[in-house]
Amino acid sequence: MAQASIVNNKALPAFWGITLCWVAVLIYAAANSVVTLLVEIGDAHRVNGHNVITFANLLVLGSMISLIPMIFFFWRDWTAKNLRALTSRDWAILVVSTTLSSAVTPGLFFFALENTTVTNVVIAGRFDPPLFLLLAAVFLKEKLDRWAFAGGLIILLGAVVILALKDSETGFAIGKGEIAAVVATLSFTVSTIITRSALKHLPLGVFSIFRTVLGTLIYVLFNVYFSSHHHFSEMFQPVLLKWIWVYAVLVIIIGQFTWNLGLKYANAKDVALATSFSPLAAISIAVVLLGEDPGSGFLPGAIIIFFGIALAQIGRWQHPDEKKAAIEKSIELEGKVNFKGV
Repeated sequence: MAQASIVNNKALPAFWGITLCWVAVLIYAAANSVVTLLVEIGDAHRVNGHNVITFANLLVLGSMISLIPMIFFFWRDWTAKNLRALTSRDWAILVVSTTLSSAVTPGLFFFALENTTVTNVVIAGRFDPPLFLLLAAVFLKEKLDRWAFAGGLIILLGAVVILALKDSETGFAIGKGEIAAVVATLSFTVSTIITRSALKHLPLGVFSIFRTVLGTLIYVLFNVYFSSHHHFSEMFQPVLLKWIWVYAVLVIIIGQFTWNLGLKYANAKDVALATSFSPLAAISIAVVLLGEDPGSGFLPGAIIIFFGIALAQIGRWQHPDEKKAAIEKSIELEGKVNFKGV
């Protein structure tokens, strides 16, 4: 009885970790659709003749609010000892990585959402997993997981099938929205490689909070300097403050809370499996919330994606003795879980 109790005590956190990861994946899969829906609501409730619920305002306010759960989880990492351990080279690399991951990447993703459908944005980002594995093998000298790489290529093929058959019904075209989504994915992948190669000793909390604060500041300065209309002067309009909390509570606070707890208690393989379903979940949610039509290619593409997921799992099952904690792969897995909106 005592032994059974011990097993149950160990299994319970693992069960909740897996469950929370799936909840987080579904929430983040909904992020793009929720953002797009809020912008549409703002367009229907204009202030002084224009929409104040812009992608730029949502990004900045959302990122500021995201600091609440980050500080809750990671404030212990911000010690004088941890900060003194960083060299000038570390800070330089951290700034470059932050600029890419928290200013360039979200800015491009939001630009993509302004110019194409959520479905196309999600599909355009599917080349990230195989690209990350390949770059990690080349630049970080990490062992290439051939099963995961093959699975990622097949998942990418499924995404291409969905996009190609969808666009063939209206005339195949790759617009600036799709291009922006691809460049955003490439930006995030490069920033992740930089982070894993040079900042492995950096506490996750220092990286996450610093990335959010500096990335948001850079994004604001960039928009103020280059944009003819300063969105941020209208950031505190009542209609925006009313609806931002729908986004903030659901996507940012609950999303980050479940994601971080999931990473803490689930193992890396379970987290990777959950994130594999992110593109299908994101497209399905866009159909429900926005009424988007994924086209006739959705079913055959989904079947191909499921096959790719199964193939990637075979490689994980062949290494049952790996005990690497999920938290150690959190930065890598962030790129697979779908864009989080911040």
